[in-house]
Amino acid sequence: MSTINTVDAGATSLLRFATAGSVDDGKSTLVGRLLHDSKSVLADQLEAVEHASRNRGQEAPDLALLTDGLRAEREQGITIDVAYRYFATPRRRFILADTPGHVQYTRNMVTGASTAELAVVLVDARNGVVEQTRRHAAVAALLRVPHVVLAVNKMDLVDYAEPVFAAIAEEFTTYAASLGVPEITAIPISALAGDNVVTASAHMDWYGGPTVLEHLETVPVVTDPSDDPGRFPVQYVIRPQTAEHPDYRGYAGQIASGVLRVGDAVTVLPSGRTSTIEAIDALGQAVDVAWAPQSVTVRLTDDLDISRGDLIAPTATAPSVSQDIEATICHVADRPLTVGQRVLLKHTTRTVKAIVKDIPSRLTLDDLSQHPAPGELVANDIGRIVVRTAEPLALDAYADSRRTGSFLLIDPADGTTLTAGMAGTAFAEAAADAAQADAADDEGWDF
Repeated sequence: MSTINTVDAGATSLLRFATAGSVDDGKSTLVGRLLHDSKSVLADQLEAVEHASRNRGQEAPDLALLTDGLRAEREQGITIDVAYRYFATPRRRFILADTPGHVQYTRNMVTGASTAELAVVLVDARNGVVEQTRRHAAVAALLRVPHVVLAVNKMDLVDYAEPVFAAIAEEFTTYAASLGVPEITAIPISALAGDNVVTASAHMDWYGGPTVLEHLETVPVVTDPSDDPGRFPVQYVIRPQTAEHPDYRGYAGQIASGVLRVGDAVTVLPSGRTSTIEAIDALGQAVDVAWAPQSVTVRLTDDLDISRGDLIAPTATAPSVSQDIEATICHVADRPLTVGQRVLLKHTTRTVKAIVKDIPSRLTLDDLSQHPAPGELVANDIGRIVVRTAEPLALDAYADSRRTGSFLLIDPADGTTLTAGMAGTAFAEAAADAAQADAADDEGWDF
């Protein structure tokens, strides 16, 4: 199979990253420093921050105000909601999510990190690794974030001492590695003073690694899509039925993963019908090959009954289809999730009715222990569930594909998002597996 030419970590690439850390560790200040020192702040924005800082009795501008946009955030000096910001340097474009540090906002970190390719976890050099640090490392591991940066902040308050940084870096790296985090980079910084954020620090000549921005600009994030199985969720069926195109039947959508080629034998799921890719149209032009995340229209050699929500995949690597889904979820709604609850399950472009069959365990992120049979999950809880769907779904394991292995549970009454789900196993599921060993029967199911 030929290799697809993709963009490397260069000028046109895009990095999505999230910041996390305990309360007052300096997440918003770090983000503000990144924006300010990389010249990504407009003059009127900086003027507004300077004005707000003076009103609070501060002589220097409080750069945290560049991201803490809610009034309650500014009044309390904390982050409550996820703040998204876009900025760019000559080497790369960035979308960052500044997530809250409080325990009750764990769900917000899940939201921010769900699409991130890198997570920056901040630690106060005076406090070291705390409970919330371990919680954020665990969430990053659960969400399969491929790169994690440990930013040991406020080094100016510990006299830029190398032993302090080394001890924190060793403790965090050991813990995160035990969770399966594939790559961990530790950087000593002072977000307030700007040390090792954008420019190298003159106070820490013992550190020879990159600054935060240098690492963000150079970390590899683009992979060869040929390494992933092809997945094409159908979003819309195009049937113009005009004099110019009387028999045109195309299936439009965004390739979720992998590569599609003209001539590929494909299977349409969940029906299981097979055909061959006759043509691929991209931006109004016929192409021989397309790859994720391109938006294209696929035409098949056979007229099949295909509609929105169906999945087209190469026959050789087609996923299995099932109505029983075991997954790890983070509950994001204020109302609890209970056994027997009727929900809607949204997977890619498909939404089906479902029932929560079992909640085998709730994960305690502090020590990664499993609390068996909790009965319900409340806001910010992470746990294992078993869901039965009314129609078969073609899910990959989340460990294999973050796009086609994820789903949402939605309240059918008002459309509220209840949980974010990750199909398949988690990094710590031993207790959950034991609880699921004796599964309940399907008596009482109405589909």
